[in-house]
Amino acid sequence: QVQLVESGGGLVQAGGSLRLSCVGPGNIFSINAMRWYRQPPGKQRELVAAITSGDSTNYAESVKGRFTISRDNAKNTVYLQMNSLKPEDTGVYYCNADIRRTLWTSALTYWGQGTQVTVSS
Repeated sequence: QVQLVESGGGLVQAGGSLRLSCVGPGNIFSINAMRWYRQPPGKQRELVAAITSGDSTNYAESVKGRFTISRDNAKNTVYLQMNSLKPEDTGVYYCNADIRRTLWTSALTYWGQGTQVTVSS
């Protein structure tokens, strides 16, 4: 069973910071792209940031300059540093990764369970 486990969410005032972590499973062949999505209340899930295995990144326009995605391949972990948070950043944040379990299998996309981020005004 492949599991991604997010942590680091919580309640913060506008202008504050949070750092989300997402730990992937051990005993796998490789992890390709890793991503953070969020789902604001009553809205659809949206891509926030992504990072490739070669550390290329891209961001939603709404978070550019405020959020930073990074990864630690030795720990199978992806991070999302969120600064200058705004109330509109509120939502459930999910990580997502393309994981290749063995040398002989193709990469499949897995999701974490999500972590709540609430930004108060």
